[in-house]
Amino acid sequence: MKPARPAAPCDIRALYPVQMLGLYSRNKGILRQLWRNVSCRPAASGNEDTGVNTVAHRQISKSDKQFTRQFAKVIGFLAIFAACLMAAASYIYHRQPDEKTDTAVQTTQQRLAPVAAVYAGNTGRAAIEAAQAAAAKAAASKVAYGGTTDGKTIFDHLCTSCHTAGVTGAPIVGNKKDWAPRIAEGIPTLIQHALHGYTGPDGNHMPAKGGNPALTEEQVANTVKWMVSQVKK
Repeated sequence: MKPARPAAPCDIRALYPVQMLGLYSRNKGILRQLWRNVSCRPAASGNEDTGVNTVAHRQISKSDKQFTRQFAKVIGFLAIFAACLMAAASYIYHRQPDEKTDTAVQTTQQRLAPVAAVYAGNTGRAAIEAAQAAAAKAAASKVAYGGTTDGKTIFDHLCTSCHTAGVTGAPIVGNKKDWAPRIAEGIPTLIQHALHGYTGPDGNHMPAKGGNPALTEEQVANTVKWMVSQVKK
């Protein structure tokens, strides 16, 4: 009896003990050929055609490459399109005028206005009159009681509370006893006391301009003169 040869690397007996089943001896040739074709085929090199699987692999790779190229083109086109949109938006944004508030517009107009306006003809005359009226109105609004110089009007607005009831020793309007010694000092002195304030010998105090600093000197003088005139009646 010959000694048993070592099992070949691709011998199916090395992996499956089919001798125990009595199959190997009867189908030895078929099993060896099947094992060589299926399991023990040498590995193909990278550049060698290995059959159907390799052909399919090459076909898939070519399709993937084509898809990758097309996808890269689409991405590149979208990137260029996005860059164009951003450039257009930046151009439109910088072409828009800046928003200005009313105060900024007025300041600009005043800065650009001439130092003195030039008027001519009827239009110019009307413009001058309108400007003068507006200036007079603005000045009157800053003067007490609309700028009136009527002594009685000013007295009714400001002086009546003290000089009708004699509060803090104020001379009552029309009372000759109260006004006689004051009139003896002279109208200019009374006007100065009313303008700048005065504290009498009895300690009673007359506030400057009756407590309303918006009064002009003319308004104060006319009010004093009107009060004195009420005593002489």
